[in-house]
Amino acid sequence: MHDIIGTEGPRILSIVNQKGGVGKTTTAINLAAALIERGARVLLVDLDPQGNASTGLGFAPGDRKKTTYDLLLEETPLIEAVVATEYSDLLLCPSSADLSSADIQLVSNEKRSFLLHDALREPRVEGLRLDFILIDCPPSLSLLTINAMVASHAVLVPLQAEFFALEGLSQLMLTIREVRRSANPSLRIEGVVLTMVDSRNRLSQQVEQDARSTLGDLVFKTVIPRNVRLSEAPSYAQPVLSYDSASKGAEAYRALAAEVLLRHPVRVRFNEEIV
Repeated sequence: MHDIIGTEGPRILSIVNQKGGVGKTTTAINLAAALIERGARVLLVDLDPQGNASTGLGFAPGDRKKTTYDLLLEETPLIEAVVATEYSDLLLCPSSADLSSADIQLVSNEKRSFLLHDALREPRVEGLRLDFILIDCPPSLSLLTINAMVASHAVLVPLQAEFFALEGLSQLMLTIREVRRSANPSLRIEGVVLTMVDSRNRLSQQVEQDARSTLGDLVFKTVIPRNVRLSEAPSYAQPVLSYDSASKGAEAYRALAAEVLLRHPVRVRFNEEIV
């Protein structure tokens, strides 16, 4: 038996990078799966109009009755938008293509940057007994992403091991600084996780060295490898931890979850042993 102890409300993490194809959704789904494997109860909020996190957990567009669009634009309570997944203790607030127009629709709303913040803290949310809320953000620094940052305790940044990887970080850091200044002073960077790493590739090695020398302890020790099983799992609507539990991708996300649990006060009890 294992359970989460000593929590004070769920830890809210936004998974953010304005560049597409860096592993945001892969990280959102598989970090969530690895956290529930360690005894956490997790809500994954799909804030990307593409809805890949929803599809990756087995929810086709026609299956999504209430979505994050309803949450933000129609003031639907979170508990009415949340659905159970096939995985015990993993909940989902699915996305909809309607979100693609959200920025335009939200512009005239005085509370436009705080809508997700307020939705995630509505009193009835406590009844979901969450330990973590992970927000899968769109590949842009849009009003949706700002909503996620304002709502979050911290930002987790997937960084692809490629030549221009570090260049895009400067704009993201400026955006985080602006959100701290204007709306969420306690927002911090949970960490940067290197994704799609090929340890045999000299460029991947160089990017990792550059990231660690530039960002220091902000970079997680865990790196996510290029792994066929990670690429295949979404087409079977499964996290890689279910699709191939022994794969290198699954082991990497388990290691990342262990690091996340060490970086903040949530503690997990396994057979009376605190880890």
